[in-house]
Amino acid sequence: MEGRRAWRRQALQALYAVGVGHRDAAEAIDEIVGASASSEHRAFVRDLVLGTIEFTSEADAMIGPLLEGWTIERLPSIDRSLLRMGTFELGTRPQTPAAVVINEAVELAKKFSTEDSGRFVNGVLSAIARAYASS
Repeated sequence: MEGRRAWRRQALQALYAVGVGHRDAAEAIDEIVGASASSEHRAFVRDLVLGTIEFTSEADAMIGPLLEGWTIERLPSIDRSLLRMGTFELGTRPQTPAAVVINEAVELAKKFSTEDSGRFVNGVLSAIARAYASS
């Protein structure tokens, strides 16, 4: 069985397909996850992708003020998707420790985005985690 790190990578791939490739979310998930995935695997990726998409406005409202002179639209698409996905998880999945959410997003940023993305994603998601913890 693949671990949740791989499942988050697949969720990121689906979000990229939706955001950049203008694909239907359900079709992208089905294609990326594959027919042989367990029901837990499929549900995790589906919930993460669809939840992130549904939570986009709330996530952007939290992310925007932290960008210091940037707009969310100017971010690399991978960073934008990771920040939205991380913000969704931090805000709606209290059973997942914030450190896990942030670490997974940072590792995906390092692997799939720019040289500075890991540090950037860490800083923004850490600030969001602190905001959720204090509310």
